[in-house]
Amino acid sequence: MAIATGAPVITAVHPCLGVEVAGVDLTRPLDDDAFARIAAAFDEHSVLVFHGQHLTDEQQMVFSARFGPLETTVRTMGNEDRLGAHIVDLSNTDEHGRPMPWADRRMLYHSGNQLWHSDSSFKPVPAHSSALSARVIPPEGGETEFASMRVAYDALPDDLRRHVDGKVVVHSFGFSRSLIDPGIGTEVGREYPPVRHALVRANPANGRKAVYVGSHAWFVEGMSIDDSRILIAKLLEITTRPDRVYRHTWRVGDLVMWDNRCVLHRGRPWDSARHPRVMHRTTVAGTGPTAEPPFLHDLPAAR
Repeated sequence: MAIATGAPVITAVHPCLGVEVAGVDLTRPLDDDAFARIAAAFDEHSVLVFHGQHLTDEQQMVFSARFGPLETTVRTMGNEDRLGAHIVDLSNTDEHGRPMPWADRRMLYHSGNQLWHSDSSFKPVPAHSSALSARVIPPEGGETEFASMRVAYDALPDDLRRHVDGKVVVHSFGFSRSLIDPGIGTEVGREYPPVRHALVRANPANGRKAVYVGSHAWFVEGMSIDDSRILIAKLLEITTRPDRVYRHTWRVGDLVMWDNRCVLHRGRPWDSARHPRVMHRTTVAGTGPTAEPPFLHDLPAAR
């Protein structure tokens, strides 16, 4: 297969995070220099936007795998794994290709993606990055928003920064989905038990710190549930202030990649009963747990 050559052209899309990367063809493997520039932009800017990349699933997997091993897709009522173990199907179409309304239980489950979250923070080893490819988009709505937990950490008052450094948060898929529907929360919680993560994480490439929260963040160890929820809500508010959010309006052929270690994202609604939205995601696995020991006990009820 031919190697794609040429220097990427990098342009900011938002003052807080995100760049557009032009001048590359991701349908072909990148040469080492082009990939190094893209990887450096990823560590520096956290969100990469590529336009005009009409990728096959195999080509998308090849690109993501340059950053590390791919995660295995979760198996739930959302049928995310129907395309295979390493491609997440984030579509509102049923087995006959027809759009499903939000009232469908599968779409009710997927509506949890409209909460601010970091992919796979409910796993013992959380994700490094995600890359989402737009295959079919609705005529309006269905955007994706991104916010930097690294910018949020830098903006914390000194006393709050001292308070969160060194703390551990318990993340739970069951908890986050219970915010949508208690029955769905119970179902996914049986398959994915709670895990522990550091509340503050640092990028190993540059040492920059980020708070690590999102919808899966349930409570802070050593704090009551009520005090935990107040602290997590405050950190989410600081992270997602409107002037700190990049909203991406999709075009068919877009590929957007983001750093799950320091970026929250959420999908926005659209008329799901009328319009298909077909998105395929690859997810790069992280390198290890963020808090030790990976051991839990004396858990409260999910709600």
